[in-house]
Amino acid sequence: MKILGICGSPRVGNTEYYINVVLKELAESGFEVELVRLRDKSINQCEGCYGCIENKKCVVNDSFEEIFNKMLKADGLVIGSPVYNGSITPRLKALLDRAGFSSRWMKNDLKTDKGKYDWGQMPFSRKVFAPITVARKTGQTFAYAQLALWASVNDFIITGSNYWTIGSAGTSGSINANEDTEGISIMQHLAENMDHVIKKLKA
Repeated sequence: MKILGICGSPRVGNTEYYINVVLKELAESGFEVELVRLRDKSINQCEGCYGCIENKKCVVNDSFEEIFNKMLKADGLVIGSPVYNGSITPRLKALLDRAGFSSRWMKNDLKTDKGKYDWGQMPFSRKVFAPITVARKTGQTFAYAQLALWASVNDFIITGSNYWTIGSAGTSGSINANEDTEGISIMQHLAENMDHVIKKLKA
């Protein structure tokens, strides 16, 4: 069983810290874990070219396909972003836009049956998803909603914790997530819930 963490932050900092708290707990429970840092990757925005419909994959040539294939193979995703102007980071948004749109056409055609699309099972169906957002003061819940909405429309099972899976850190740009004891405990319980749900699904 594999968990993929994706860090949308352009720097080494608080978001990565919280994701690693979750991955560490899951690794200790027997999961294979991997962290992808988008700051090391080139991810361009979706061009709306609809090339993925004909080719059954995204045709924009950059780091996307490498990460996308890891997403498809994982049983669970832990995706985190710092809050930039009330939103997730642009590079993470670009990844999710392209992953959601191109995956939809891997098993479907651009046609309707009696006026509706019949999506059926999709590549991300029933994978487990955990959103994490981080800000020093506010904006976390809107960014959290962006991640949760993306997961819900792509047929994931969204896992929560015993409180919001958001971190409070980074005042004046500081890297101090390790001081957010409540946030850390929430992330640890998030890992426990992911463990529980995935093992039930695999039973």
